[in-house]
Amino acid sequence: MPKKIALIRGDGVGPELVDAMLTVLNAVGTKAEITNCDGGLEWWQAHGGSSFIPPESWDLLKSADACYKGPTTTLPTPDTPKSVAVSIRQFFDLYANIRPIKTFPNQVGPLGEVDFVCVREGTEGLYTGLEHRLSDDCAITIRKITRKACTRIAKYAFNMAREKSWKKVIAIHKGNILKETDGLFLKIVEEVAKNYSDVELEPYFIDNFAQQLVKNPQRFNENIVMSTNLFMDVISEEASGLIGSIGCVYSANIGDKYAMFEPAHGSAPKYKGMNKVNPTATILSGAWMLDYLGEKDLSDAIFKATFDVLAEGVTVTYDLKGNASTSGMAEVIAKKAKDALAQS
Repeated sequence: MPKKIALIRGDGVGPELVDAMLTVLNAVGTKAEITNCDGGLEWWQAHGGSSFIPPESWDLLKSADACYKGPTTTLPTPDTPKSVAVSIRQFFDLYANIRPIKTFPNQVGPLGEVDFVCVREGTEGLYTGLEHRLSDDCAITIRKITRKACTRIAKYAFNMAREKSWKKVIAIHKGNILKETDGLFLKIVEEVAKNYSDVELEPYFIDNFAQQLVKNPQRFNENIVMSTNLFMDVISEEASGLIGSIGCVYSANIGDKYAMFEPAHGSAPKYKGMNKVNPTATILSGAWMLDYLGEKDLSDAIFKATFDVLAEGVTVTYDLKGNASTSGMAEVIAKKAKDALAQS
């Protein structure tokens, strides 16, 4: 039976980026069945409701083996639905948000080459959604931290370090101020670390880590950098600047029985329809999804083709110092990946 993928095309530049990704996936001959489903701000503006995801899309998501989500827009306004990503993470319990931060060929930034992985707890923290307006002038939110969530994200981080033969996990926190929530987080991470004698645990205050990341980022090379939901959301965005562009950061949201793949960046509505934004993160997230679904040879071919195109530096988008279109860059990657598979 072929694997099933539920595909949310997204808002803004999302649809054109997803088209670029599909150009590559189709070129390598994925056997997965891909079904489009509605979701996002643009759908909600046309139809309304309490969610950015309609009921029929939830049915498709539940019946799929994995989900691919293009960039979607979330309104920063009270009394509007929670984001598509948060909704899916919480519903399917996708607790591990993974964002590799690795310098691409021919794309070394001003602070040098980096290679680490950001591991973010994706289901609770300040993104739990427990917010209350106490009065016209006062609102509060609850930062929910649980033993279950801390334990499994810590295990995920240490297991990833072990799989990569890396020797350190960095745990980012602010336990000196957030004594109860981050105190619990750090205590549990330390308990988990006792079962991984081959991997060192190094705690870092969030503010110090943010400073060190732009002062001497190489000190974190071959480390797993992990934290709670909001802290790692911000840190991984900062880290994207080290590899030139948020358009290069691909990501996965992993649970025990399901996964969602997505580029780490937003929907960039001002660029909608211009066919100019970087498709790297979208394509590589799609390649990672193929690996997850058992098509590792296709995934490897796409990764290699993308790295080759970046190394050549010719058919790349404006943010990578080129002048190629989104679709043009995707077509070159697709051809290289297809040719590589034909020769293997």
